[in-house]
Amino acid sequence: MPSDEEAAGPVAPGRAKLVERKQQWAREGRLLTGTTTRPEADRLPPGQRLVRDFPVLDLGVQPAIPLERWRLRLDGLIARPCELDWAGLQALPQEERVNDIHCVTAWSRFDNAWRGVGVATLLDLVRPLPEARHVLLHGADGYTTNLTLAAFARAENLLATHWAGEPLTRPHGGPVRAVIPHLYFWKSAKWLCRIEFLAEDRPGFWAVGGYHPGGDPWAEERDG
Repeated sequence: MPSDEEAAGPVAPGRAKLVERKQQWAREGRLLTGTTTRPEADRLPPGQRLVRDFPVLDLGVQPAIPLERWRLRLDGLIARPCELDWAGLQALPQEERVNDIHCVTAWSRFDNAWRGVGVATLLDLVRPLPEARHVLLHGADGYTTNLTLAAFARAENLLATHWAGEPLTRPHGGPVRAVIPHLYFWKSAKWLCRIEFLAEDRPGFWAVGGYHPGGDPWAEERDG
């Protein structure tokens, strides 16, 4: 990855106040309705509003990653650690998904069409060891987000390279982002550059900042 992306750190100076405000929301339980539902009962999780555009949220850094320089490192508790380049990712079976996404800032967007590599294909490639129970996703902007391996391994999850039939744009995490649609979208790391398999949970950026480690939108798992 370009050195200036790493030097920029996880939060650009202009976004520090926004991050602090969102962390305060989590501590105060802002946006919570106290309602619990399930996706089979209500397509829109509690406290969410439906939007038709695709809002862009980040930490103030949007890495520019040429395809010839993009790499995805897979390491930790797996039988086959490896590093994929763009050609290697494209050589894997490509799949399409249509799903809804739900941001912790209370917007949801229905019927998003993605294309990319299914997480199940990736797991077949690297073969997690029996002691692997958690995953930490790393973005090229310094962002991290934590998931259980069970949550990461769900059939609908994808490493997306396309949205709405077009290559994923830089503001939305291109060239590759994770798509974990059953959890709040902060779990779907942009500018994906590393997937680390762990025995124990390691809190990601927003979990350290006070967000819930799970992130289930139907249970309003916003604050910790």
